[in-house]
Amino acid sequence: MHKTATISLLVITVLLGSGCQTLQQIANLRFVEFDIDRVTNAELASVNLDRVRSQRDLGAIDLARIGAALATGSLPFEFTLHLGAENPSANNTPARLIAMDWTLFLEDRETISGTLDQNILLPAGQRTDIPIPIRLDLVDFFGHNLTDLVELALAVSGQGGRPKDIKIMAQPTIDTPLGPIRYPQPITIVAHNVGS
Repeated sequence: MHKTATISLLVITVLLGSGCQTLQQIANLRFVEFDIDRVTNAELASVNLDRVRSQRDLGAIDLARIGAALATGSLPFEFTLHLGAENPSANNTPARLIAMDWTLFLEDRETISGTLDQNILLPAGQRTDIPIPIRLDLVDFFGHNLTDLVELALAVSGQGGRPKDIKIMAQPTIDTPLGPIRYPQPITIVAHNVGS
């Protein structure tokens, strides 16, 4: 009887300790600051945009490739969006992101959604890079105007164009001693103007 009571007390103590640690991790995630750090590997219809600062920088072959894609009713745009996540040193303990459902908004227009399935440790007092590979068809969301679509792609890639609004709605999942816990409500972790 005494042994059973001791084991029960031990189990309750472990569960209470785990619960406190879980609440602490959730609280830590809430104070992590996210922003857009940069965009890399931007390609519009397989045309690399790293060297393109304006539409005038597109060569004849580039324009032909983009025009041919648009003629088929499609203009694929691929890039890696790097989020910066900063866990304040005041947290004292790391937060661990294990998944994140996200939806990308461009110019306040909802575009595509996805899930980041990575185990990412967010140490206290450090900035952590979170790369998200993105691929969307600009025609699906912004019509067929070639000039506007190229300008949008250049702005998002950070190469030029009029400033554009980019935002991500996300629902992170964190690892805890009691198992994965999904953030109860989507949060706006990124709201930023891009472009020149």
